[in-house]
Parts: sequence; structure tokens; C-alpha cells
Amino acid sequence: MSSVSATGAGLDAIVVGAGPNGLAAAIELARAGRRVRVYEAADTVGGGTRSAELTLPGFIHDPCASVHPLSLASPFLRSLNLGRHGLVWVQPNAPVAHALVPGRTVVLPRSLDGAALDDALGHRDARGWRRLLGPLVADWERLFPALLGPVLRAPRHPLLMARFGMPAVLPAAALARLAFRDPPARALFAGLAAHSMLPLWAPLSGSFGVVLATLAHAVGWPLAQGGSGAIAAALASEAQALGVEVVTGHRVDDLSTLPRVRAVVLDLTPRQVVAVAGDRLPAGYRRALERFRYGPGVVKVDWALDGPIPWRDAGTAAAATVHLGGQLAAVVRSEAAVAAGQTVADPFVLLVQPTVADPTRAPAGKHIAWAYCHVPNGSSEDLSSAIEAQVERFAPGFRDLVLARAVKTAADMEAWDANYVGGDINGGLADWRQLVFRPVRRWNPYTTPVPGLFLGSSSTPPGGGVHGMAGWHAARATERWLSRRVG
Repeated sequence: MSSVSATGAGLDAIVVGAGPNGLAAAIELARAGRRVRVYEAADTVGGGTRSAELTLPGFIHDPCASVHPLSLASPFLRSLNLGRHGLVWVQPNAPVAHALVPGRTVVLPRSLDGAALDDALGHRDARGWRRLLGPLVADWERLFPALLGPVLRAPRHPLLMARFGMPAVLPAAALARLAFRDPPARALFAGLAAHSMLPLWAPLSGSFGVVLATLAHAVGWPLAQGGSGAIAAALASEAQALGVEVVTGHRVDDLSTLPRVRAVVLDLTPRQVVAVAGDRLPAGYRRALERFRYGPGVVKVDWALDGPIPWRDAGTAAAATVHLGGQLAAVVRSEAAVAAGQTVADPFVLLVQPTVADPTRAPAGKHIAWAYCHVPNGSSEDLSSAIEAQVERFAPGFRDLVLARAVKTAADMEAWDANYVGGDINGGLADWRQLVFRPVRRWNPYTTPVPGLFLGSSSTPPGGGVHGMAGWHAARATERWLSRRVG
């Protein structure tokens, strides 16, 4: 990364934070002809989109996410040729699997058509699955630009958005029962919706299941070859090719320490925004940011393994992402406990086994995997034993394969990345209020009352995920502001 000069001479904008959204903002501003500098507190770019040897040499883990369906659906990322910077996407044989009971796993096929879906869900529920998702999958290239932006906008395709919105507003548990008759499809949908980190009786929790199921058939659930850090590295290379200065190991604690510059974009959540810019913010806006609510945290375990996970149902190995949670009622119970500030002994567990699709991530014959469960925000409770017990339930002998493990509690996640407040990896609770008004009640969520100060993080629309769209929207708002000013 580049060295930094003490002044901002010639700069148009500074971006604070080099996660995917910060890098997206820098790239978009540079594409508009602006001179941009990015400051990142960590020694490497990427935020949660990094990779590291967390357990043993030669085992490449992702401290946060590994599977990135939104990356392939993102209009911003699709506008870049990141392949020229070394980014290669790999697809598992199936997008996702849901372990119902020991020895019985539902594996969702990539294709919406054909016998595989009928075999997985049964003929009746396969028909219901196609009825719910078919029109959305067929028109996904028009749907996702609308979904990956502010909610408070007139839709360009109102009929398509209505087709999405009518089921999406429902609680996930209700939608699962209405749309499907049998346990496999209901449980599979509940597991997808549980990525929302909402109780599954909450309004709009169904939208997460609809989005992730649509992505599974439209673009798949891919991984970046070599680790998620390859995405951030490619974005940084693209930014630098456009003339952006990327400065790592430089923490910004106060905006007053920045060089004089016309515009600043913050890839930070509201708590950090208040910390670095609080004295500049009008009192009402500051109070609104301080009222922003964060969602549940996660306890995450990374493993170096001596071999593949020995699933009771061998078909489970087809998917890189596996949900371990039993039937619908069990998933609902686990997520409801977290929302009530509690945990359960047998939590719903989201597991990823990257090496089933990308063997380059471990030495020959070895594997990696990780899993997390949701916990109350800020929890320091270590649920790694409960997580491993869930894996062992569906894959007897799993513990015998563990060569090394790395555990992060929710509190540890925040210590690793300050944007993960209380262990919340999604940038804030995504209930109906904060899905519509994120981070505050404001028509343009990327602007602030402070001239030249803009927000572009996962705490702004469209929220969490590696898509860069929050940064892209923030950059467009910044460019409109800059273009109205001369000098």
C-alpha cells in the first residue's frame, strides 16, 4: 500500500475504512475523475473480507464471511473486471444444505428446474418453491439493483417488486408454513431466513430467505479462490490502478486529524461515526445515530481438519454452506432465544466447508471449516463446545479430525473489527424500522447534515454482505455534492 503525505493537497475526497464498501466508494469516485485517499486502521484492507492462517500454517481461513452470493449479484462489482486482478470465483456442487436429522440432509440444487429439486423437497413443495421463486430468478438482473439500494425510492419495476414484496414482508416462520407443506422445505427456508439474525416471527424476516434462495438459483453461492481476502485485494488493486492512495495501519480517531479535503466518506457504523465526528454533528442527528440498534453477535469457530467432515448423510458434502438446526420449530426456537437475550444448548449453527470447492485453502488431503451461532449482542460466552456438539451430532467422528481450532466470542469479534459492535457482523439490526430507515430517518441515508460528510457502510442500505453497494451509493451522493461546487 502507498505511503501517505501529511497534506491533502490535490485531494478531492478521503474514505475512512477499507472494507468492500470503503473501497467501492473510492473506486467510484476515482472513476468520476476524483483524487481519493483511503485510510484503514488495520494492516491489511478488507474489513471482514480478509483471510489469514488462524490455526496452522498452510490453512487459509476467513475470519468472517466465506460465501458471497451478493457479490455476483452486485451491479457495482459486476461493473468491474476483478479477474484481471487475480480474483477467481469457485462454485460448490450445491449452494446450501440443511441438516434435518442425523442422516437426513436437504441439499438445495443450483437449478430451479429438473428432478433434483423434486428429489430434495418432494414434488408438492418443489412446485411451491418454483411458484415462490421462479419469477424472481427469471428476472434477477432487474430485481437486485432495486434490492441493493435505499428502500424509500419509487421502484423502476413495480410489478416485479410487488411480486418480491408480498411474500417478503411476512415473518419467515409464517411464510414457510404458508408456502410449503412438509418439513424439508420449511426447515430449509427457515435456515436461509435465519441469516437475518432476526427472530423468525419478525415482520420482513421472510425477505432474507427469499433473497438468499433467489440468489442460490440465479448466481449460486460462490467462494473466492484462495480466501475472501482475494476480493479485497482485487478491489484494492483496482482502486490503485485508478490512482487511489490506499493507506493501511492508519487509524482515524477524529476527523480533525485528517488533511484538509473537500469530502469525507465514512465506512463506519454509527457508533464509530459519533466517535470520530461527534463534535461536528448537529445534536439531533447525533442523538439519532446514538439510538441506532445493533443486532445479535456471533460466536465463531475455525478448524484445521485432518480430513473431510464425515457427514452421516454423504450428500451434505455437495454444499459449501451447511445449516445445522433441525426442523422449522428448532430454528425458530434458537433464534427467538437470542432475540430474548438468551442462548440454547443446541443452537442453530451455520457451517461453511470451503475446501469442498477450493482445495487450495489447505495442505493436500487436509481441510478447513468454520461455523458460528448467534448470541446476544456483546456476549462474552464461549459456545464453541455447543457448536462442535451440533457438528458431531450430524457428523460423528468430527472432533477426532480437529488438528487445531480458533475461537472468537462476540466480544472478540468487536475487538478484531470495531465495526462489529457487540459481535454484530451485519452492521446493525435489520428489523423493519432499520431496514427502511438505516441508519436514521433520512431521505438520502448516505448524506449527513454536515456539508461534505457522507456515510457508506453496512449500516446504510442495503446492509451487510460483500457487495460494495453502500459505498457505491455513498460515492454517487458525494460526487453529486462535489460537482455542484467549484474549486
